[in-house]
Amino acid sequence: MTVIAPPLAEKAPARQGWLMLVGAFTAFTLSAAIMHSYPVYLVAFIAAFGWSRGETSIAYSVSQLVAGASSPLVGTLVDRLGPRRLLLLGGGLLVLGLAASAAVSALWQIVLLYGVLMTFGSNCLGLVVFVPMLSRLFVRRRGMAISIVQSANGIARGLSAPLVQVLISGIGWRTTYLVQAAFVAACVAPLAMLFRRAERNPVPIERDTPPAEPSADASPEPAAPARRGWTLAEAVRTPHFWLLFAVYMFTGLGSFFVSLHQLAFAVDVGFDKIYAAEVLGAGAFLAVPGIVVTGTLSDYLGREVSAILAYGISIFGVVCALLITSPDQHLLLWLHACFFGLTWGARGPAITAKTADLFPGSQLGTILGVITIGSGLGSALGSWGAGVIFDLSGSYRLAFMLSIASYAAGVAAFWALRRPPVRQAS
Repeated sequence: MTVIAPPLAEKAPARQGWLMLVGAFTAFTLSAAIMHSYPVYLVAFIAAFGWSRGETSIAYSVSQLVAGASSPLVGTLVDRLGPRRLLLLGGGLLVLGLAASAAVSALWQIVLLYGVLMTFGSNCLGLVVFVPMLSRLFVRRRGMAISIVQSANGIARGLSAPLVQVLISGIGWRTTYLVQAAFVAACVAPLAMLFRRAERNPVPIERDTPPAEPSADASPEPAAPARRGWTLAEAVRTPHFWLLFAVYMFTGLGSFFVSLHQLAFAVDVGFDKIYAAEVLGAGAFLAVPGIVVTGTLSDYLGREVSAILAYGISIFGVVCALLITSPDQHLLLWLHACFFGLTWGARGPAITAKTADLFPGSQLGTILGVITIGSGLGSALGSWGAGVIFDLSGSYRLAFMLSIASYAAGVAAFWALRRPPVRQAS
């Protein structure tokens, strides 16, 4: 006798899966918006304290290093504790760091609060926390699911730059920090409630192949043994692990030789602060469709083709910045903002999904966390290096050229990931 499962039983896992996707997207948007507002504070700190570009970039560079260095710990914690507890911890640290930042008076305080405390808090609301869960929930559409969460980067950057610039211009940067702290505090509790029912090992809402219909005459066959998941020790013995590490590092270099100093660059050229923030913010919003499209394409065209397309568009955006020499060149500023913004984070879903493709298993969070150290190293060196280059030369031209070279190196490393890894004997 064939038993037909009720429709509601089939819909429950799907409903929970999409709810978790919405929660992950919202949490990542919140943390990314807070962290991406630093470029606006950078301009305010230079005006308030008279620091050099290199000095003011130190906190951001430390932040990127801490983000990479803490990712293995965050990955291990989420494998053991689940996303809800990490969200509560991260949200609390962000509120504390923002509130304390309103009273800073020295560079070391900003380095400690933003570079260490808030960065670790933000990491607890980041991709390393949500990707393992989403990779189990969404199998065939893994790239699409990750790209939706990654697109929060675009919304965050698009909102934070103009909004924080308007707030700083109206109420000052210290009061703006307090406003941000209150907003995060108001959002954390509802998000934690959303994740309260999430299981540590959720049932997938889709599978690689649909299950066969049961037959009354068919005799049961023994189930095929499940493939053993990758461990961190096994992964690090493959060239693919280090190629992924290089991809993350070169992508961080290429992006952060430019992104932290975009507003400062535009102001130096002669553009109005609020106008430049609005243009760069509008360009950043394009990352939302850019990330979703490239992430979804990676499910159909392949991770490599999708990522290389994103690298090429980013390079064109940086070239447009290299051509800007006066505040009359509004079209070039818009082209730079739109093309660089369109693919900001667009490689993330392909890279992250590729990691999940190559190293599936219960230790994916830990593996992803260790590989993400490469992103922290590249982002830290890029953001600090661009500031130092400006201090020494009075221009960002060399930094922008190094950004293009880094993106090209990322293309080469990603293309080398075409074939799957082979486990090495212990």
